[in-house]
Amino acid sequence: MHRTSNAFLVLQAIAAVVSLAIITWSLGLPSIRFAEAANVIQVSDTLSDSAPGVVANHTISFVTPTGVANGSTITIDFSNGPFVFGAVDYTDIDILDDTNNLTLAADCTGSEEASAAFVGATLTLTLCAADGAFLPTNGTTTIKIGTNASFGVTGNAQLTNPVAGSYEINITAGAVDSGATRVAIVPSVTVTASVDTLFTFTVAGVVGGETVNTADITDGPTTATAIPFGTLTNGNASTTAQDLTVVTNAANGFVVTVTADSQLESSTGADIDGFRNGNFETTAVAWEGPTPVLGDDDTYGHWGLTSDDSTLTSGLTDPFNVGSGGDRFVSASTTPVEVFRHTGPTNGTVSGQGTARVGYKIEISALQEAADDYQATLTYVATPVF
Repeated sequence: MHRTSNAFLVLQAIAAVVSLAIITWSLGLPSIRFAEAANVIQVSDTLSDSAPGVVANHTISFVTPTGVANGSTITIDFSNGPFVFGAVDYTDIDILDDTNNLTLAADCTGSEEASAAFVGATLTLTLCAADGAFLPTNGTTTIKIGTNASFGVTGNAQLTNPVAGSYEINITAGAVDSGATRVAIVPSVTVTASVDTLFTFTVAGVVGGETVNTADITDGPTTATAIPFGTLTNGNASTTAQDLTVVTNAANGFVVTVTADSQLESSTGADIDGFRNGNFETTAVAWEGPTPVLGDDDTYGHWGLTSDDSTLTSGLTDPFNVGSGGDRFVSASTTPVEVFRHTGPTNGTVSGQGTARVGYKIEISALQEAADDYQATLTYVATPVF
């Protein structure tokens, strides 16, 4: 927590979220948000789900050149949808001053550093005068609203999205700085939207016989919304893929991640666990077939993913070994896995800058439980950085 005056606001980046349902596991596409600047530096609002009428988390980040003085307020106006607060209260909100969480309550009568109050569809955050809290010049403020808020207690309520459309969210920080960002609520699979900027994110299927990250060849076709592995056989790994394309004029490029809602599960309760042998690898390693141990169903089969983008994470590293033969996989996970990144504008034609191929691989042993309805749902999230 800082104690002086001055803090932050508008234009950074936006995010795109889309879900796709897989038929022998299913896959998703994005929702997109576009930032609109006033007299500020950066602002973004990333939704956990952009479908109409559903509840979603909001992660709002901004920087203001002026700062927010002790005793002043930050207001966030969601009335353009309107987004519905429902049961959301201060326990469903986190405020981070750079990386420091501020203590939060319903009002400033105690020892808290900030309070949260709701009037209609406007959230007012007050930096409590008795504590002396303030937001500094050119710092970064992050406000989490929903079940993503976890400081002190974990949030249990979320905002409800309005009907499909493009909506402005207005932010005022202190007495001087204000601005707006925009989110798109979209039911479609492939989304193209623009608010003073250009950002298009597309997922496409890949036919059989195509190369995936140098070392693998696809065994069968996929579509933009389905990855059908078909019938799996003992000891025979199967590979499929999807192609991602981004077109944007965002000055700082974009990041794409993919998340699985669960492991591949059947209606009988059986599952095919994450690569490898149920260890759920987060550091990419060479593919291995499952090593079955009778009685340990985590070892009966597994599935993972790879990417042919060689410049991932903030360090622009090559975790999937694209430059040296490929054949590196991690587990699909409920934690987002980065599969595509670029640091500047792209017209969507150059591999690793505007296009990337994400591969999915699966292999079972003779002990894998029989079922004809294994499935999981994947969600791609594409976030432009302006």
